[in-house]
Amino acid sequence: MDLAQLLLREPVMWAIWLLLFVLAVPGLVVLASPEGVRRPRQALRETAETLRGFRDHRRQRRQKALDTVRYAQELDAAAEHAAATAQRWRDRWHHSRVRLDEAWQAWQDAEARLDRSRAAAAFAAPETDLTPEGYAERERALARQVLAAARHGHLPIATVADALAGRDGWDPRLHPADQELHVHRAIAAHLAHRYRQAAAAERLTWHDTQLAAATRDSLRAEATTATARAAGIRHLVPGAPTRRLATARPGRLWAVRSELSA
Repeated sequence: MDLAQLLLREPVMWAIWLLLFVLAVPGLVVLASPEGVRRPRQALRETAETLRGFRDHRRQRRQKALDTVRYAQELDAAAEHAAATAQRWRDRWHHSRVRLDEAWQAWQDAEARLDRSRAAAAFAAPETDLTPEGYAERERALARQVLAAARHGHLPIATVADALAGRDGWDPRLHPADQELHVHRAIAAHLAHRYRQAAAAERLTWHDTQLAAATRDSLRAEATTATARAAGIRHLVPGAPTRRLATARPGRLWAVRSELSA
């Protein structure tokens, strides 16, 4: 007890005892076996190699653990990025679905107007001789109808020039009922084409949305496995930073698609 208290009070004595112990280790190694007594140098060399191999093994284990932790962190970040990307694609698909519904409704409204125009043309008043002023008024009326449709996006803007020039089936001299029928027929055809384009865009966006969701789910699964593996060996790298794995719920895109398609 007195010796222990002395060592605690006197750091120099403690350093001397420690130095003596370190110097005694080679002798203990040599005397530990008869082979060491006969070949002390070889025994010391083998002991040094064993200690060096032990240090190298510990260094390798620590480096491997550090690589595992970093890999888990990189997967974690990739999973979070994939989740954000999947959400953006889901938003794009939702917008494309809204545009598809709007294009469908616009087409159906145009078809309804076309049906009314057919009925009106069937009961139109018979044609009478018109003055040049009357024909000019029909041209202006046709121009107003086509221009209004183009402004609302129901016809391409190039149709205005075709109608005024009498190209592509347009005839400014037709009866007003026939002119209206021709305008509504062109609008219905254009809106039907626009609906088909919106449907193709929606299908493509849905396909990309599914791919993004599959990538997100795959990275989340890999990140969860890697994080669990890293948690078991994180004690080997006490200075390594930690990050929590994102726990956002997987999106049920198929359910949303079914609800909007119903």
